Amino acid sequence: MSALANTTEKQIALDALDRLPATATLEEMIEELAILAAIRRGEAAADAGRVVSHAEVERRSALWTSK
Repeated sequence: MSALANTTEKQIALDALDRLPATATLEEMIEELAILAAIRRGEAAADAGRVVSHAEVERRSALWTSK
């Protein structure tokens, strides 16, 4: 993500909206921005070390599906 390091949040949002078709609805635009925001939060969490290992995910998933 180093190419985006100097890009503002606003520009990232505008770029995402520019990739949508001209016929995109307001709801589709909002959804695109919500997804982008969620990805950015996930990246920030990962950068801060708030991650779960693959093995832990498998363990937790097994608990959810065994009920």
